[in-house]
Amino acid sequence: MAAPVNPPRGMRDFLPADKARREHALGVIKSVYRSHGFDEIETPVVEDYARLHAGLGGDNEKLSFSILKRGIRPEALAAASEAGNAEQLADLGLRFDLTVPLTRFYASHRAELPPVFRAIQIAPVWRAERPQKGRYRQFVQADIDVIGEAGLLAEIELVTATSQALAALGLDGCVIRVNDRRVLFGLLEHCGFPADTHDRALITVDKLDKIGAEGVVEELREIDAAAAERIGAVLASVEPALAGEGIALTRSAIEAALPGAAQNPGAAAGIENLAQLGEALDGALPSGVTVRFDPTLVRGMGYYTGTIFEVAHPGSGSSVGGGGRYDGMVGRFLGQDVPAVGFSIGFERVVDLISLPESSGPEAVALVYDADVPFAELVALKRELVARGHRVRLEKRQKNMKALLARIAAEGFTSFANVRAGAGVDALELRPLSD
Repeated sequence: MAAPVNPPRGMRDFLPADKARREHALGVIKSVYRSHGFDEIETPVVEDYARLHAGLGGDNEKLSFSILKRGIRPEALAAASEAGNAEQLADLGLRFDLTVPLTRFYASHRAELPPVFRAIQIAPVWRAERPQKGRYRQFVQADIDVIGEAGLLAEIELVTATSQALAALGLDGCVIRVNDRRVLFGLLEHCGFPADTHDRALITVDKLDKIGAEGVVEELREIDAAAAERIGAVLASVEPALAGEGIALTRSAIEAALPGAAQNPGAAAGIENLAQLGEALDGALPSGVTVRFDPTLVRGMGYYTGTIFEVAHPGSGSSVGGGGRYDGMVGRFLGQDVPAVGFSIGFERVVDLISLPESSGPEAVALVYDADVPFAELVALKRELVARGHRVRLEKRQKNMKALLARIAAEGFTSFANVRAGAGVDALELRPLSD
């Protein structure tokens, strides 16, 4: 029986056309981010096991791939078996996101970096997900982060840069949903939920789009029935707007959506932050990208401390980006808090939504040669065309030329030329493959 030839579950091979689309997307995103003053960095794919399980990554820590220690001795195996804890045998792990490596990078190189550091990281990460459509065990994240800026300027720069990257990719109709964790906690407190139940309550609120306001209230009754009814009334009132054009990111619209919540000091600070963000972004976003307030946006990572974002697109059933402010995270390494905020484009989902532009580089030429053409002539012709800026491939003539031309057209070649023995480069007749 033949051995399996598929890649490991949850991981993928990419054919040339797929790879070309991915490289196009990478180039567009990097170009936009660099134009906004961000600098690209690179971190190892492996981090210390203890760092990956320090409580910074939320539920993603449970999905970390661990790496066994080298030279494990029998007594170590026996001790791990007796303890029922195989993780005793690991000292490293594959990164499950780019935020934990970034905070470690910043702590390591802070003295070499500017006071406000704007970072680009676009690289693969690994999670032991249950493979399914849209969820992979290896995938690319495309992150930008601002570290060292406590003010709202960081959020403004992230939203404007991300929105322009999405527009440059041709993703029309993107909606950037915005909220603030302080608004969420303030709303829960205003409705009467005890502080020690807030995290549990937010997990339920996050299900609004799946189970509706009534379903959320039913689950929240297990925590506090009266508080559940009060927040249910708020959710029911905003549900129609969220299902339609959304809620404008303005002070009046936010306060109207959350009547009475502004009386809570924490919520008031969050509302002020969101209102100022809305004012700054008014007229600053490219055509086809809008920003809206969403009081039900939670984001699952517990390290978020302020503004949070998520990007929706009509062509995707899941978000195509997200992020937020995580001011306490870098301090876990430095011993002092450093303000930080990041925004990540869901690269794999975005790639599925875009197409390569018709002209994405120099002309791609296939030289279809006869069997009697000397190799030296082929090399000379190819060298000359490459020097002129073309992409060139040599293809031996086949009986079924129609199939050959269809294949090279599907592979991104735009023209071809028949090559006969003794013909120079000036004698080549480039013919478009679309004919």
